[in-house]
Amino acid sequence: MEDEPVVLDVVPTEPEAELLCSLLRNSGIKCGQRLSNRAAGALGVAGSVGPYEVLVHPQDLEAARELLEAPTE
Repeated sequence: MEDEPVVLDVVPTEPEAELLCSLLRNSGIKCGQRLSNRAAGALGVAGSVGPYEVLVHPQDLEAARELLEAPTE
């Protein structure tokens, strides 16, 4: 599907994902987050601990990347 969310970034923790989403939302970019399956089953551990994916709509991907790459003051 054309409007399926795409992964903008993968961060180590949920608070970091929420911080990125807050930054994106404050700039008018809708986003979401979800637990990544990249570490699923690592060392036999399952659960809600692991990296988080930050998701945006495909049409917002370029603007979101530019926002995250912008230097901070």
